[in-house]
Amino acid sequence: MGTTKKIAVITGATSGIGRATAQLFAKHAIHLVLCGRRQDRLTALKEELMHYTSVHTLNFDVRDKDAVFAALQSLPAEFTDIDILINNAGNAHGLEPIQEGSLDDWDAMLDINVKGLLYVSKAIIPGMVAKKAGHIINIGSTAAKEVYPNGNVYCASKHAVDALNQGMRIDLNPFNIRVGSINPGMVETEFSSVRFKGDEDRAAKVYQGFTALQAEDVADIIHFVVTRPYHVNIADLVVMSTAQANSTIVNKSND
Repeated sequence: MGTTKKIAVITGATSGIGRATAQLFAKHAIHLVLCGRRQDRLTALKEELMHYTSVHTLNFDVRDKDAVFAALQSLPAEFTDIDILINNAGNAHGLEPIQEGSLDDWDAMLDINVKGLLYVSKAIIPGMVAKKAGHIINIGSTAAKEVYPNGNVYCASKHAVDALNQGMRIDLNPFNIRVGSINPGMVETEFSSVRFKGDEDRAAKVYQGFTALQAEDVADIIHFVVTRPYHVNIADLVVMSTAQANSTIVNKSND
């Protein structure tokens, strides 16, 4: 991939892990294509980071196939030679047993977590194949590795990401493209607020009594992964806070 400045595309860049990753990448002079649904946040983030590096923003919803391809095909020439793709956009909606689940919630999770990841990857992979270089990081979850009560469709969507990560790595192996997944446990971001549809009291209780991972922790890991020597590919990484043993066991007595 040479010594030229790297160009990274980050989806879901307006909050949480995506935003923290953009901030860290910028401080290391990685050029950024920041993607998100909220133009006001994209604009503010660009203004914050443009003092460190070149930044281009794309406002689209990963669920919208046509919008994904239109946006990524509109990139200025100086941003088209993409080296790194961070498939970060994702969501969880609801926490109900399968018989009480919402069809709209199920659609949102599968459309964003699985189909959205595929749309963005499909738009970017051909350029990596052509130059026989690139790095794709798929942001998964511990929910990709185990299923917990009431997690049903969310866990299924992240299991799909896990399978796609493995499949991508196999299919893109002949083209010298690195593919890996980072699977965090509980991260204190807007995640629970979205899951509980804005019920901030319920969301806050998720992180009470222990020190959860922060978005910056995961961003630091992502930066470590992309800066390994090119012959090194971190294929599958699971990270949790010290207080978390798995999806259902969290020590909330040591905060």
